[in-house]
Amino acid sequence: MDQPRSNAPEFTVSELAQAVKRTVEDEFQYVRVRGEISGFRGQHSSGHCYFTLKDDQAGIDAVIWKTTWPRLRFKPEEGLEIIATGRLTTFPRSSKYQIVIEQIEPAGAGALMALLEERRRKLAAEGLFAAERKQKLPYLPRIIGVVTSPTGAVIRDILHRLDDRFPSHVIVWPVRVQGETAAAEVAHAVAGFNALPERGGPVPRPDLLIVARGGGSIEDLWSFNEEIVVRAVAASRIPVISGVGHETDTTLVDYAADHRAPTPTAAAEAAVPVRAQLIAYVDDQGQRSRGVIRHQLGNRRDRLRAAAGQLPRPLDLLSLARQRLDLAATELNASLRHLGQGKRLAFERSAGKLTPRVMVQRAEMLSRQLAELSRREASGMARLLEQKRAAYATRAATLTPTALVADLRHANARLAPCAERLRPALRRLVVQRGNDLTALGKLLESYSYKGVLERGFALVVDDQGHIVRSKAAVRPGQLLAIEVADGQFGAAVSGAPVSRKRPRPPKDDGGQESLF
Repeated sequence: MDQPRSNAPEFTVSELAQAVKRTVEDEFQYVRVRGEISGFRGQHSSGHCYFTLKDDQAGIDAVIWKTTWPRLRFKPEEGLEIIATGRLTTFPRSSKYQIVIEQIEPAGAGALMALLEERRRKLAAEGLFAAERKQKLPYLPRIIGVVTSPTGAVIRDILHRLDDRFPSHVIVWPVRVQGETAAAEVAHAVAGFNALPERGGPVPRPDLLIVARGGGSIEDLWSFNEEIVVRAVAASRIPVISGVGHETDTTLVDYAADHRAPTPTAAAEAAVPVRAQLIAYVDDQGQRSRGVIRHQLGNRRDRLRAAAGQLPRPLDLLSLARQRLDLAATELNASLRHLGQGKRLAFERSAGKLTPRVMVQRAEMLSRQLAELSRREASGMARLLEQKRAAYATRAATLTPTALVADLRHANARLAPCAERLRPALRRLVVQRGNDLTALGKLLESYSYKGVLERGFALVVDDQGHIVRSKAAVRPGQLLAIEVADGQFGAAVSGAPVSRKRPRPPKDDGGQESLF
């Protein structure tokens, strides 16, 4: 039986698959598909990603090439509803059509918030938001690093606020704060500031970082919710202030930063204090300190005056000693006269016994006693010599070299401990005697009249070398030597002192002068 003939062209399977592929790609080209991610297991060993987009009635295979993965603003996650943008194509080997995704965005704000909350819980579980890991902000940072866009109003607001409060050196690391590369640029800027050398580098290392951006929608601020930015801020060794968005905006960077400011302007205010207030506070503290010091000095001065008022006057202390000295000086001449008379009477009583006859008798008696003692001494010396010779003969028998060496060793053994105890005792005795000598020297210096001269007094000596104790002891024109603390100088008496006769020494009735 003949086969039916047809004018329809014949295709191979490959030709048909390629024709379908071109038709699908030409007809749809770029499409936006909304669906839920299913079967996502992360990147394949080749770097590509394969999963399914589905809704309640259908599903479509999806693929993300490894060259596209780094450029994705949002990474796919299992169960996330997304809007995928890409090219529709087919896979000829299995006769399936699929979408090659080039961009992903969450399907609405609700999905973004769900993704944000899931990411927040994940990072919080790792301890990146823990309060104990947050660093204390420096009170007066010398250099402030700012990570923000160099062309927006944010950097101008920060610089203006810093200049108003406390002018500081600011280093700006320009970054994009919105777009596909914003998150990587912000993370690299924070890491770059931390990589600067602390000393000696061409660019000084900041003491404080400010990560700032103006307000916007959740999509505009999403770069500051990326893990790369959060981890870079959490790992920063330099304290970080987050000033992203307005007061009602909250990003994950706010949780990871060491301090969260509601706005970029508030971040600048938190970075430095008000210079005028700081100067006023320092001035106030200085005035209070000076007042306290003045008060303390006044109290000490009053206490010193009160204590000085209770001390006796120097003249009162010297009056009693001066009176005793005057009394002793008055009685000295009479005492010497009486002593001389007593010694003279005793000599006269003894002189009567010193006649030549008595002296001869005394000399003869002493001569006889000396002769007797000489005789007794000769016999005694002979007996003593015999005793010593016998004792030496007895002892010489025992004085052999061996016995002497043994005795010396025994004596040395007995003397060695004594010598060991004697040395520290001698050192302590020398130290004690030295301390006593030092104390006596200081006491001697305290009794010296040199100390009196140091206090402003002077020693006046006349031309005979006698100390001048009163003005009656000098006469007009007499030369005087005056000694003060740092030397001597001469002076001549110009006034006429009150004349007073000096007492003459009493004359002896016997015509002889005093022996004393």
